Amino acid sequence: MTENKAPKGQRAAVVVNPAKLPDGQFKDRFLQLCSDSGWDEPLWLETTEEDPGTGQAEDALEAGVDVVIAAGGDGTVRCVAAVLAGTDTAMGLIPLGTGNLLARNLQINVLDPLSAGQGVLTGSETRIDVIRAVLDHGREEHIFLVAAGLGYDAAIMADTNDALKDRVGWLAYVEAGIRKLPGKAVPARISVDGQPPIHRKVRSVMVGNCGKLMGDVQFFPEALFTDGILDLLVLAPRGRLGWLNVVAGVFGKGRRGNKSVQSHSGRTAEIDVDSPQPFQLDGDHLGTAAHLKVSVEPQALAIRMTARDA
Repeated sequence: MTENKAPKGQRAAVVVNPAKLPDGQFKDRFLQLCSDSGWDEPLWLETTEEDPGTGQAEDALEAGVDVVIAAGGDGTVRCVAAVLAGTDTAMGLIPLGTGNLLARNLQINVLDPLSAGQGVLTGSETRIDVIRAVLDHGREEHIFLVAAGLGYDAAIMADTNDALKDRVGWLAYVEAGIRKLPGKAVPARISVDGQPPIHRKVRSVMVGNCGKLMGDVQFFPEALFTDGILDLLVLAPRGRLGWLNVVAGVFGKGRRGNKSVQSHSGRTAEIDVDSPQPFQLDGDHLGTAAHLKVSVEPQALAIRMTARDA
C-alpha cells in the first residue's frame, strides 16, 4: 500500500476510550498531526460506560467523515466495526489496549499510538472479512473481527485480573489460563457449512478470522481475514496428558493425528453444547451460551492503514 497526502477537506472522527489515553497531551498532538497531514480538524467522540463506541460511531457516520478511527482496546474496535461493516466508510485503528488483536494481525504499530494514527491519515484502504455471530437462537447479531470462543478460552477472559493485566499485559491471561485448567469437558455438536454434526466432548471451541491471538501465538495458522473463510479450533484434552497434547497441537508444527486439537474451516458453523458455557468475542466476555451460529461476510469492512514491514 502506498502512502498519500490527504486531499483538502478530508476529515476523520476519533471514537476514543478516554480511560486508555496514554497522556493528557495525546489529543493535542493528534490534532496537530491532522493539520500537518492536510486533514481538517477531526471529530473527537469519547466513549462512556453506557455507550462503549456504537453511538459515537453512528454519529460519525451520520456526519459524513472519511474515516472513523477506533482509539482504544479491542472492545472499542469491535463497537466501531459493528457500525461500519457493510458501509463504504473506512475504519482506522489507534491501538490503546492490552491485546490490540486486530492491530497486531494487521501489522499496525501497537507501541506508538501517534505513529498508528499517522498511518491512518497517510495510508490507504484494504478490506477484511467480518464474522457475524448469533447466540442461543436469538435475534441479536454480534460481529467479531479476530476470534470468538465458547468454553475455556472465554473463561480465561472472564477471570483475568485487570490490575495484573495493567502491570504485565497479556501475561495476565496466562495466569488466568493456569487457574482455569481444571474443569470438565462438555458434550458438543459442531456442524460446518450445514454438514452432519461432529460429536465431541470439548473444553473449548474457538472461531477465528485472524491467525494471532494472545502473545502473538498463531492459534489459526491458515486463517486469512480476506479469504471469506472462518476457521474453527476444537480443544478436547483427554486423560492426564490431555493438556500437554493441546499445547503440542497449538504450539507445535502440526496437528495431524492429534485428537486433543482439531481444526475445521468453512463459511458457516453451528456449535451446540449440553450446558451453557462462557462466551467471548475478540477478548470481551459476554456471558454464557449453549448455542453459537457464525457466518462470514467477505470483505465487509474497509480498513485505512499503513502496515509495517513484517
